[in-house]
Amino acid sequence: MQSTINFGYLIFLSVVAALGGFLFGYDTAVISGTIAQVTQLFQLDALQQGWYVGCALVGSIIGVLFAGILSDKLGRKLTMVISAILFSASALGCALCTDFTQLVVYRIIGGVGIGVVSIVSPLYISEVSVAQYRGRLVSLYQLAVTVGFLGAYLVNYQLLAWSESGALLGAPLLNKIFITEVWRGMLGMETLPAILFFIIIFFIPESPRWLIVRGQERKAVNILERIYNSITEAMSQLKETQSVLTAETSSEWSLLMKPGILKAVIIGVCIAILGQFMGVNAVLYYGPSIFENAGLSGGDSLFYQVLVGLVNTLTTILALVIIDKVGRKKLVYYGVSGMVVSLILIGLYFLFGETLNVSSLFLLIFFLFYVFCCAVSICAVVFVLLSEMYPTKVRGLAMSIAGFALWIGTYLIGQLTPWMLQNLTPAGTFFLFALMCVPYMLIVWKLVPETTGKSLEEIERYWNRSE
Repeated sequence: MQSTINFGYLIFLSVVAALGGFLFGYDTAVISGTIAQVTQLFQLDALQQGWYVGCALVGSIIGVLFAGILSDKLGRKLTMVISAILFSASALGCALCTDFTQLVVYRIIGGVGIGVVSIVSPLYISEVSVAQYRGRLVSLYQLAVTVGFLGAYLVNYQLLAWSESGALLGAPLLNKIFITEVWRGMLGMETLPAILFFIIIFFIPESPRWLIVRGQERKAVNILERIYNSITEAMSQLKETQSVLTAETSSEWSLLMKPGILKAVIIGVCIAILGQFMGVNAVLYYGPSIFENAGLSGGDSLFYQVLVGLVNTLTTILALVIIDKVGRKKLVYYGVSGMVVSLILIGLYFLFGETLNVSSLFLLIFFLFYVFCCAVSICAVVFVLLSEMYPTKVRGLAMSIAGFALWIGTYLIGQLTPWMLQNLTPAGTFFLFALMCVPYMLIVWKLVPETTGKSLEEIERYWNRSE
């Protein structure tokens, strides 16, 4: 069967959907380079600073609540179009806003886009993928997220350097956006990929599994035939999906309450929310601030953050190559173990680094090791697992519930990190992150099945047997 798969077409569909991940990554990470400037311009206190970072996450929570319902009702494709519109409106609004309230409103709109795309893009990729490639294809989404992070860090670094160079632009508005209040340019540059995403979505078909659920078998078979280059295999996939759907006679909400499916949803919620309390988003949002606290200048701290983004991207490429060979669970075991070690080392640096006159380069090395371990494990695995764990009929709804938990955790981390750094000290904060890795590892070890190489229908049957 492998030789008949139209791999080029699969890559195309996955890359288009994964562009939503780039926007997710850019929108999430761009904030890190703007915090100091926005805080100074609008005279924000610690809680307001946390709100500036966290407001987009409120939007993300709203987005995930509706993403599953939208994608199940309107289809995966139209839901991605909606997210592209939200990203475009947010980027333009942030660049042109007149006060802090408007800035927060447009950040929330972008956050809704993040929440929607964080559900629908990996969902779409998992539903068009074939079993033996699904891990690495869904990982393309996470790779796009990390490329978005890196893109944001590079844009922040370059725009800051340009604004400090003394260059002036002809138009007063452009001068304001790119020179005197350069944070506007950092946030506004997202408009370009958002418009590209909007246009390119129209060149991909709807998810064949969604079409089957909606009774549009002929359209689904046409898409499956193009993916598999075989009408026989397309009909086989149609029958397998239909056989699972036939067994699901209950409504979506009552199906979620079935013991096996409910167990899968609860596990998904736990790994989604716990993953946020292991420090990754604290590093991504507050990296420059943390580096500045360690005695680096603003420019150096942004350059260090570019290195963090580069390691994140390169490691995700490694994860993409090995996820279907090593397996989801093994990657988590190796990576989370390394995260614990690196978080403890970062904590020890903040405890004893100044006293022992340890170079800030060691802090950078510990951070990069942490990012490597995180990117090769939980960051690569979480969206793959969440996109493949649930039955076709309720996949959007179940992913929304898990995604809701993920964004609640992300919001809390975004909101609480300044407070924790101030009150628990940086050392205490990173020791707490290390401690939170333990329950995550136990849940994956004891409760999550290995899904590598299994079809979505096989995984669904596993949870139904777990009742």
